[in-house]
Amino acid sequence: MLLQWVSCLWLTLLMGSSHVESANGKLHSSVHWHRNFRSLKYVAILVDQSGNGNFTSVQSAIDSIPSNNKRWFCIYIKGGIYREKVKIPYDKPYIILKGEGKRKTQIVWGDYFSTAQSPTFTSLADNTVAKSISFVNSHNFLNKNNPVVPAVAAMISGDRSAFYRCNFAGVQDTLWDDNGRHYFKECTIQGAVDFIFGSGQSLYEGCIIKVVGGGFITAQGRNNPKDTNGFVFKDCKIVGKAPATSPVYLGRPWREYSRVIFYKCYFSKIIDPKGWNPWHFVGEEDRTTYAEYGNYGPGAVSKQRVSWVKKLGSKDIDGLTSLSFINSGNWIQRQPV
Repeated sequence: MLLQWVSCLWLTLLMGSSHVESANGKLHSSVHWHRNFRSLKYVAILVDQSGNGNFTSVQSAIDSIPSNNKRWFCIYIKGGIYREKVKIPYDKPYIILKGEGKRKTQIVWGDYFSTAQSPTFTSLADNTVAKSISFVNSHNFLNKNNPVVPAVAAMISGDRSAFYRCNFAGVQDTLWDDNGRHYFKECTIQGAVDFIFGSGQSLYEGCIIKVVGGGFITAQGRNNPKDTNGFVFKDCKIVGKAPATSPVYLGRPWREYSRVIFYKCYFSKIIDPKGWNPWHFVGEEDRTTYAEYGNYGPGAVSKQRVSWVKKLGSKDIDGLTSLSFINSGNWIQRQPV
């Protein structure tokens, strides 16, 4: 097997605060080594574009992991701009991607042929974790002269997936929160049109929602009133810029029972006073569940909100905004991060 235990030791040190590196990236002997390397909870792989790791690309590291694995693999990605499309297939669960910071470790591509084709990063497997990485679709985000079209930065389809301090950057359809239970903690999501969309059952906690143009922050796709999915934004901040002639709405329904909750979030003045848009479901707005509770800022208080915003009771609010909304079985606590 290509992976060596020494890689696990190296990665454990790099991820901690006690490591020391020389100019050429080698570890000094003063580093405190793990006392019992066989007790480590995962196998580690190092990706380094300079050639000082196990692989020079993220996808090659993923490809090296055996299919249907039942133990955690942690792929540590050294800082740099990785110009590649990255995909975690259905049969490769238990993968952690760990960067050196969302400004330092970036995965960038610029596909736009279709929504399904375009994602820079695709995660189809259950039990996926990413920390301190940027996922960028450069087609519109870095190329302002291109016509704005769906260009996905990340598609998340697996269950029990978590993202910590990551950045998702695009313009239209930035983050495809497709299916499964997902947790986004202290992430930044940038875009303009439907830039958080899909049918995921997801909690966004302490995130920065950065608007880069007029449009719609969310387009959630709940199909049935009995479906448990929905997007919950808790203690988040909505900031950014948009032309005065292009309103910014909190969301519009991708499916008729769309459900989105904003809880104790900051809304800048860019939010349109109406708040929400019915899109294709004019006359059926009561089927949606759009709620705002305890939000603040110049965009949060408006007497012009649409009449079909829901007034949820404290029991419903507590159930939707707690970690238990996504965390049955305590899967988040069981992840070795």
